[in-house]
Amino acid sequence: MRLAITLKHLTTGESYHSLSFAFRVPHNTICVIVREVCAAIIAEFSHEVVKTPQNPAEWREVARKFSSRWNFEHTLRAIDGKHVAIKKPKNSGSEYFNYKGFFSMMEIIDLCEWT
Repeated sequence: MRLAITLKHLTTGESYHSLSFAFRVPHNTICVIVREVCAAIIAEFSHEVVKTPQNPAEWREVARKFSSRWNFEHTLRAIDGKHVAIKKPKNSGSEYFNYKGFFSMMEIIDLCEWT
């Protein structure tokens, strides 16, 4: 349930108060849960994450790669998303129904790793 609460908050931006009604967990507890789960995710997967440039030369190299590969000048990072298909949640109406014609949640993709 902790992971579900965190993912719902991160994917939808839903407030802690709103989540407290949906999951029947106090909003102040949800605040702690989200922080703890995010810290656990970072601890588990930090070695797989793209390294952030640490100096101006490394940032210039990122911009050079964007320019040569995608023809975007002065670009340091790009974000895109994809729909992950899900079963329709009970009583959700059309909340999770996307423009592609199925129920989904959005997954954010950081295109910096593709440079």
